[in-house]
Amino acid sequence: MGHSYDRRMGPFWLQGITAMADCGPDHGARHQHRGGPWSWATEQGGHRHGPGGMGGPPPWLAGLFGMGRPERGRGPRVRRGDVRAAILDVLRAAAEREESPNGYQVIQQITDKSGGAWKPSPGSVYPTIQQLEDEGLVEADDERGRRALRLTEAGTAYCADNATELEAVWVPFQEPAAQPGSGQPNADFKAEVGQVMGAVWQVVTTGSEAQRAAAVEVLVDARRKLYGILADGPEATEE
Repeated sequence: MGHSYDRRMGPFWLQGITAMADCGPDHGARHQHRGGPWSWATEQGGHRHGPGGMGGPPPWLAGLFGMGRPERGRGPRVRRGDVRAAILDVLRAAAEREESPNGYQVIQQITDKSGGAWKPSPGSVYPTIQQLEDEGLVEADDERGRRALRLTEAGTAYCADNATELEAVWVPFQEPAAQPGSGQPNADFKAEVGQVMGAVWQVVTTGSEAQRAAAVEVLVDARRKLYGILADGPEATEE
């Protein structure tokens, strides 16, 4: 028998979670192989624990609050030639520090310099490094079991002559719209709710009957307090 929707108990998705808690762990086990509420895991590539690993929420819940795997393409669009420019600029900066990074470290430094918004794939970085070697701008040698990269004399001259072009590759990642949470006033709120829902899901799937009952009480109390904040008005939070 299904659970009825009661507006007083909050959004339907929250009622669904608490309703599953009422069913108990044995109920979930009975339905796991019959298309019931726990069958989402085996339908998503055969993984039983969802995008968040063991105890993680199902995809439909993860999608609501960004708890799933990071989405591609959320940062600025990378233009043709940007990988080449980024590699050269990273190697230029490394030369100033008297360092010789390997390919993996180049990827990491590009990611760091873009504030985490851009992590080029090895499939785009390594062929570009090989192309730069063919052009005589980069050289590599085995150094303590790793392939160290550095600019050649021609590469150093190229970077000096094209400094403005190389620096321009980072500009889109320095703009406010590219920063995590920028332009999204609810980004921090959304992330916090996502963490709470992840905790709720773990209690639902792994907690005892007493633990699930206690969690429901916490959720009910939290809901009342949230409505209390709205009832108090904005002045109450500006102390």
